[in-house]
Amino acid sequence: MKNSLETAMRVNVIGAGLAGCEAAWQLANAGINVTLFEMKPIKYSPAHKYQGFAELVCSNSLKAERIGSAAGMLKQEMRLLDSLTMQCADLSRVSAGGALAVDRLKFSDLVTERIKAHKLIECVSQEVCDVPNGYTIIATGPLTSEPLAESIQKMCGDYLYFHDAAAPIVSFESIDMNKAFFAARYGRGDADYINCPMEKDEYMAFYNAIISAESAQLHDFDKEHFSKDGFKVYEGCMPIEVLAKRGEDTMRFGPLKPVGLTDPRTGKRPYAVVQLRAENAQGSMYNIVGFQTNLKFPEQKRVFSMIPGLENAEFLRLGVMHRNTFINSPKLLDEHFCMKNNDNIYFAGQITGVEGYIESAASGIYAGLSLARRLLGKSELKLPQTTMLGCLCRYVSDESVTDFQPMGCNMGILPPLSQKVKNKQERYALLAQRGLKELENVIQQAEKEC
Repeated sequence: MKNSLETAMRVNVIGAGLAGCEAAWQLANAGINVTLFEMKPIKYSPAHKYQGFAELVCSNSLKAERIGSAAGMLKQEMRLLDSLTMQCADLSRVSAGGALAVDRLKFSDLVTERIKAHKLIECVSQEVCDVPNGYTIIATGPLTSEPLAESIQKMCGDYLYFHDAAAPIVSFESIDMNKAFFAARYGRGDADYINCPMEKDEYMAFYNAIISAESAQLHDFDKEHFSKDGFKVYEGCMPIEVLAKRGEDTMRFGPLKPVGLTDPRTGKRPYAVVQLRAENAQGSMYNIVGFQTNLKFPEQKRVFSMIPGLENAEFLRLGVMHRNTFINSPKLLDEHFCMKNNDNIYFAGQITGVEGYIESAASGIYAGLSLARRLLGKSELKLPQTTMLGCLCRYVSDESVTDFQPMGCNMGILPPLSQKVKNKQERYALLAQRGLKELENVIQQAEKEC
């Protein structure tokens, strides 16, 4: 491999997906030379087919446009930070109602053209098999090639994962605490779990619904990781619907076991109990324990809303089970996506545990911007805690998160407003306005330093 540190002001960026291109764009626009490595067209991952950069593999939608939505708010933050993704998306958009959708090939071609035309970005078509020396941003995505994954694992130890088995997350404020209750099993320790008790008729209705619900279709590159009954070959992790199909009472002897718990409304042990555990230190998000699932998203909302207390739950993340290379970022990264024990190495994109197109691109923006300012001797650009990107950065670096799973943007990770606003749309609009205003102020202050 060519030595990419011919000068002190040169950075390696590995991977020309959304995150890698955004990182390279930020660095180059700051006056720093970049070597951008992309293994296409020499080698393709199982999901990639097009030779252009920033290939959109699944949907062509970048989610909602409305500022008062998580995706809309994040996209506006990206625009304020000079996002290449947003520039090219606006030029390649197709009609999609309230969403921003793009012509995939035109979008990829635009990104590729702009990256290759930048005089400070050298594009190298080469598979990187080892993490290089010097300043490097690793943005190789959820299907990182095996040789590089092995090199990353040597650097990260046991904190590199190859499969994503995530349970749904709901907002705390949407849980009906008139039906649910806080308690610890057998009263041991603090009452950290929210418990949703079920009577037998409620459990049977839930059981019948879950065993008949429709599962999502697997990609070819995922199928090797599932056996015939859908069992996930990863630390004995099983989809809740597969567990249910093994017998009427199987869930009651697994994640829905009621032993050691008393329903304060009845004074008795429930027939079954669904438990939720806090996902963040603020207690604004709760994970449905043991509910990793491969059900289709609409089916998850329908079936899991049958759980007492979750009838009107706001799902901040739905369950997924698929092949996904990602690191345990809270153990490894700071909020600037820099490794805590090796400040030459940054990560960006889905490998950090952000989930989704725009989330990946946004992380690339911040990783590239953070490294650029550091190399230029400028102060850190600290994102306000009220911004969507700031909250995503803090989530992936939050050491209090013990069971780390990938997360996309959602309004539940933002700190609440100082005033109570019952109307959800109005509340979300105010949250977005607050965060965007504070980000504008931070950017204006940073520009004064230039």
